[in-house]
Amino acid sequence: MNAPHTHTPPFYEAAGNEIEIFEQAWKNRLPLLIKGPTGVGKTRFVAHMAARLGLPLYTVACHDDLTAADLVGRHLLGDGQTTWCDGPLTRAVREGGICYLDEVVEARRDTTVVIHPLADDRRTLPIERTGEVLHAPERFMLVMSYNPGYQNFLKGLKPSTRQRFVSLRFDFPEAGREEAILRGETGCEPMLATQLVSIARRLRSLKDVDLEEVVSTRLLVYAAKLVKVGLDPVEACRSALVESLTDDVEVADALLEVVKATFGR
Repeated sequence: MNAPHTHTPPFYEAAGNEIEIFEQAWKNRLPLLIKGPTGVGKTRFVAHMAARLGLPLYTVACHDDLTAADLVGRHLLGDGQTTWCDGPLTRAVREGGICYLDEVVEARRDTTVVIHPLADDRRTLPIERTGEVLHAPERFMLVMSYNPGYQNFLKGLKPSTRQRFVSLRFDFPEAGREEAILRGETGCEPMLATQLVSIARRLRSLKDVDLEEVVSTRLLVYAAKLVKVGLDPVEACRSALVESLTDDVEVADALLEVVKATFGR
């Protein structure tokens, strides 16, 4: 769970009106849900908007052991006495800022219940263990993200939760925007950006290769950074793209053939 921070907005290449929607959700005190595949810029977008609005950002990376106490807080024993320690959600509500629950469907289902009063017109956070009911200040905003592609019967976002949020859908960028992202993130040559995006588009369209996830923009950024510091482009793509996508040797060989063909090997 990251400490709150504000800074110069990190690079972000807008796809549409998502910046305006975020700003309007913030001004109208509406919670926001961002859904889309891994590595398409959901977390970067939230960091960009927090810095753009000058707000502290409390990020919680959700996982299947995350409890309500991890979000709200707990009593801790120290020096022979018990003291209350706020969790990141409670700190954000007390102090104002954005609380971002990243990949929220990974958390235990009972965990998301604690956000319901914050995500409707009550904007309150009841803390059962201290008897407090906190009222969120105007500077508080709740943002969550998840990957619908990972949803199944056991790991879906309940309608009672989802329907409390304004929602944005993110997807892989179109080619020109993805090239602009690579250049903006890494300062790489335009030709390299074009080649990497071409590889990504070909790998994403493969029908006869079994991959749990397709190549993300994030992985393309990694590859571009490796090439920029002098690594051979094919080897950079092997490490940053191919080996990150699969453990199957035959599948890796098939993906690497796409890479080699792009670089004329």
